[in-house]
Amino acid sequence: MPLDVIEYAGCRITHDEMRKEVSAEAQSNIKNKKSFLCLGLDTDIDKIPKHLLHNSDPVFEFNKVLIDELNKKIVAVKLNTAFYESRGAAGWMSMEKTIDYLNRYYPNLFTIADAKRGDIGNTSKMYAKAFFENLNFDSITLSPYMGMDTVSEFLAYDEKYPILLALTSNQGSNDFQMPNNLYETVITKSMNIKGAKKIMFVVGATKSDFLKHIRKIIPDNFILIPGVGAQGADIVEVVNSSTDLENKKILINVSRSIIYAGNDENFVVEASKKADELNNSIKFK
Repeated sequence: MPLDVIEYAGCRITHDEMRKEVSAEAQSNIKNKKSFLCLGLDTDIDKIPKHLLHNSDPVFEFNKVLIDELNKKIVAVKLNTAFYESRGAAGWMSMEKTIDYLNRYYPNLFTIADAKRGDIGNTSKMYAKAFFENLNFDSITLSPYMGMDTVSEFLAYDEKYPILLALTSNQGSNDFQMPNNLYETVITKSMNIKGAKKIMFVVGATKSDFLKHIRKIIPDNFILIPGVGAQGADIVEVVNSSTDLENKKILINVSRSIIYAGNDENFVVEASKKADELNNSIKFK
């Protein structure tokens, strides 16, 4: 078999097929907006400005105001589903209203369900249906610990993208991901399956020393990078470690340092200033 062809489960795919862009629109937005920012809506009802609490759905109203203000300064939006699921049916409704609003008014923004799902094929099929069909997110974060059959159901959807946890920004990543370079095994094994061109990976900004190495393994896949802002990673160092003149396939998630930049009626002004500060710190090559 030629070196540029990989066989998996009886299917042959070329490296050129694997290298196909995740989203041409996302790349266009990055170039045009000169931004890598992914707005993380980890919305805690106990932390939002008090004046919003009189609304019938304060969480959705908070999200909506931020999206309306920041949409020209960001390229993606990530909803951490735990912050919505923790509130039961009311929280799920807030999440559903937020993704519906994004899809209706800002369809050019790439959307991420930060759900960190991962289970056997039949269960994964239901998760994929929930987030890709019913909620219509563009992508979902997955824990690949149970193996590649937990990922395949998500790859079955056109223009939908699984995002695999590889090397995360939390201290606990040293427990399992770092020993024996397990994170590298996750990445290389993932790249050998059919549809690997659509897989994105989570690599924490606090692991910037590893970003250059990981980028060599996956030169053409998108990387979602959390950890800038509240977790203290430097955005300039992150960009320099993961991009070059040709490759700008990263999304830098920033949540708390933007959405909670202010806590009064002018909170959205402070959020906008923080987004500008982060964008302006990057010199696009």
